[in-house]
Amino acid sequence: MKKEQVVNCQFSVWYPIFKKHTIKSLILPLPQNVIDYLLDDGTLVVSGSDHNTQQTHTNNSGSDAEEDIQVRSQFAPEFPEFTSKVLEAINALGGRVFPKLNWSAPRDANWIALNSSLQCNSLSDIFLLFKSSDFITHDLTQPFLQCSDQDSPDPAINYELVLRKWSELIPGGEFRCFVKENKLIAISQRDYTQYYQHILKQEPQICQAIQEFFSQHIQYNFLDEDFVFDVYRDSQGRVWLIDLNPFGEVTDSLLFSWDELTSGEEIAQGQVSPHTCPAFRYTTSEVTVQPSPCLSYRIPRDFVDLSTGEDAYKLIDFLKLVCSPASTPFYERKKTACRYTPHFMRRPHF
Repeated sequence: MKKEQVVNCQFSVWYPIFKKHTIKSLILPLPQNVIDYLLDDGTLVVSGSDHNTQQTHTNNSGSDAEEDIQVRSQFAPEFPEFTSKVLEAINALGGRVFPKLNWSAPRDANWIALNSSLQCNSLSDIFLLFKSSDFITHDLTQPFLQCSDQDSPDPAINYELVLRKWSELIPGGEFRCFVKENKLIAISQRDYTQYYQHILKQEPQICQAIQEFFSQHIQYNFLDEDFVFDVYRDSQGRVWLIDLNPFGEVTDSLLFSWDELTSGEEIAQGQVSPHTCPAFRYTTSEVTVQPSPCLSYRIPRDFVDLSTGEDAYKLIDFLKLVCSPASTPFYERKKTACRYTPHFMRRPHF
């Protein structure tokens, strides 16, 4: 996977090419001060609301209110011009949007939203998801981390906020397709952690619909000959393009392995399919249902390190906390035990 391939998979690059075959979207340049805010490792205080965030509760004491105002002014900067543009775009898209950056959506952070959904109605909703997402941090800090041409300079990236018109997509209708040398070689159920009976019953129709969509609208029209694209097949049988990703390990291979996909050999069929179809794999029974890979992002990193013993220093800090004298103020003990682990230490998949 080359850096050029990653650049070509930016939303603003492929969207104009396939605009007729995907969900209506708007793209807004992301100001540098907004990027700085998203990367700020301070306390998570959400900015971007359409009301005055400097107001405090009237039942606070004088000192508490003063402290609250200081914290809000320090950690919740306002972006009035950008906020206005975002709200205008949200309204133009029907009042509900699905947000993402150049490559990734904050799928690992939907647990923090009140509705456990990526549906956003305001900039504050978007900021809450973005500041909680390792996927977004990866886009902003290490988009070329796994590229093979590390010796070459990183291309300049103009970061953008992508707002897509909210659509109620049934997870069982999403599929990931792998293209090598402009040939569709494999199709995987996108939500492979669940069993969907209709996929088993409609396998030939699904495979044929995706193949036809690829040959008519995608093949030879993209900038690269190796890439991965996601599609959605609706209840009427129509196929929609959802996303494009680089052909490499930064992209989740789902029910395939990257060794299979890159070997150049014929990929074994996961189920009984006509040989004219690409390899098509999906969850075949409820026995093979698995937990969602995004569940691990709901657990604080410190807890994971302590339970696995991956970070000996955190274990030492924890033991010091337990053994510290009772006279030590609690907030000092807590501060010792809660050493922060940066978001970008994790490697997300698209």
